[in-house]
Amino acid sequence: MTVSSAEPTLHVSAVKWWLIAVAALIAVMVLVGGATRLTESGLSIVEWKPVTGTLPPLNEDQWLQAFAAYRTIPQYRELNAGMSLAEFKTIFWWEWSHRLLGRVIGAFYLLPFLFFLWRGALSAGLKRRLWLILGLGALQGAVGWWMVASGLSQRTEVSQYRLAVHLVLAFLIFAAIVWTVRRLGARPQPAVPARLKITGMVLLALTFLQLYFGALVAGLRAGRVYNTWPMIDGAFIPSAARLWFEQPWWRNLFENALMVQFEHRMTAYALLLLTVLHAIDAVRSRAGAAVTRGAWWLAAAITAQAALGILTLLRQTPIDLALAHQAMAILVLTLAVVHVERLAPRGVGQAQRKLPVPLGQPG
Repeated sequence: MTVSSAEPTLHVSAVKWWLIAVAALIAVMVLVGGATRLTESGLSIVEWKPVTGTLPPLNEDQWLQAFAAYRTIPQYRELNAGMSLAEFKTIFWWEWSHRLLGRVIGAFYLLPFLFFLWRGALSAGLKRRLWLILGLGALQGAVGWWMVASGLSQRTEVSQYRLAVHLVLAFLIFAAIVWTVRRLGARPQPAVPARLKITGMVLLALTFLQLYFGALVAGLRAGRVYNTWPMIDGAFIPSAARLWFEQPWWRNLFENALMVQFEHRMTAYALLLLTVLHAIDAVRSRAGAAVTRGAWWLAAAITAQAALGILTLLRQTPIDLALAHQAMAILVLTLAVVHVERLAPRGVGQAQRKLPVPLGQPG
C-alpha cells in the first residue's frame, strides 16, 4: 500500500493535538491543586486507594466513615474541631476532584499513547520522550501521596518541602510536553548569538526556581504575612538577624517565612530584569522576528505576573487572585519553554517529518 504524502502530516497532527490536550488538563489540575491548597482541603482524604478511591462516598454511612477517618488526624483536632459533615463534604470534594483529575490525565495519556505505539505512529526518539513523560506522571502520583502523608500524623498541614517537589514535578511534566509538541513541527533554525541561547536557558532555570520558591511560599502560608511592598518587614532588605535565626543556617531558606518570601521577591526582580535585558539584546542582535517577539512576549508576561503577585500579596492572598497568579505562572512557563525551544538547536530527525506507517494499518 502506498502511503500518501499527506498521511505523515495527519499523524503528526493527531499526536500534537493529543499532547496539547494533555498539557491543558495538567494546567487545569495545577489550578485545582492550588484551590485545594488554599481551601485547606488536601488532607480531607486520609487514604490512598488508586482504584477504589475513584468513587466518592455514595451513601450516608460512607460519608460518616470518611468523616470519622478525617477526625483522627491533627488537622481536624487542632484546626477544624467541631466541623460539621456539610463543611467536611466541601473540603472533601476539592481533594477528590484533584485526585480524580489525576486519574483522568493518566488514562488520557496512557490509552492514546498505547494506540499510537500499536499503530507504529511514533519515531524512536519520540517514543523515548513519551515513555519518560509517562514515567514522570507515574512518579507524580506517588509524590502526591508522599506529600499528603506528611500531614496525617505530626502536622496540621503537608510539608512545604514535599509540596514544592509535587508542584515543580507537575510543571516539569507540563514543560516536557510543551517542548515535545514544539519539536513535532518543522521550522527553520534562527541564527542567533550564543549569549541569547545561554540567557534563554538561564531564564528558564530561573523560572523553575521561582516556581519552587512560590510553592514554598504556599506551603508556609508566607503570602499571608509581610503584606507590604516594596518594603518587607519594614525594609527593602530585612535584617540578617530576622533572615538567619534558624539553625542550622540552611533551614532558613526553606522554613523561615520571611526568608522564603524574600527569596520569592528577589528572584522575581532578577527574572524581570534579565528578561527585559534579554529582549533588548534580541532586538539589538537582529535575531529575527520570531525570536524577538518571543522574548518580548515573555517579558510582558513576567511583568504582568510580577504586578499580579504584588496585588495578591497586598490583598493577603485571596483565593481568586492567588489562582490568577498561579495561572499566570503557567503562561510564563509556557512562553519560556517555547522561547528556549525556538533558540535550541535541532538535530536530524527531531521534526518527525516522516512516520513509519499510516494510522489505519497495524505496525
